[in-house]
Amino acid sequence: MRHFNGETLLFPQCETAEALAIIEDICAVDGVHGIFIGPADLAASMGHRGNPGHPEVQAAIAGAMKTIIASGKAAGTLTSDPALAQRHLDLGCGFVAVGVDVLLFVNAARRLRGQFAGAGAAPAASGPSAA
Repeated sequence: MRHFNGETLLFPQCETAEALAIIEDICAVDGVHGIFIGPADLAASMGHRGNPGHPEVQAAIAGAMKTIIASGKAAGTLTSDPALAQRHLDLGCGFVAVGVDVLLFVNAARRLRGQFAGAGAAPAASGPSAA
């Protein structure tokens, strides 16, 4: 258990405007190693459901990241937008999740389906040469 306790990191996931309002207090908690900002739920809590790229949401995320980094903690978030991912890294984020498991699976399945769309089954052969 001592080994595992020494290997465990604590990263609260802050996903509401209320959490961002107290981000300095969260950063000050002993044992917190970093904070993950959840953009989709944050957007919903700010009145921008389904739009985590909204400028108000992105400004809130950038401000939170600056506070987190200034506290000496690791800051991170999630986005499937490559430009936003780079922006977060440029702000100093220590980790940015750039894919969502379900979307990665769905997109791979769509690509696979696209490879075979319209291919259909070959017509059945008949006669002695079919063997």
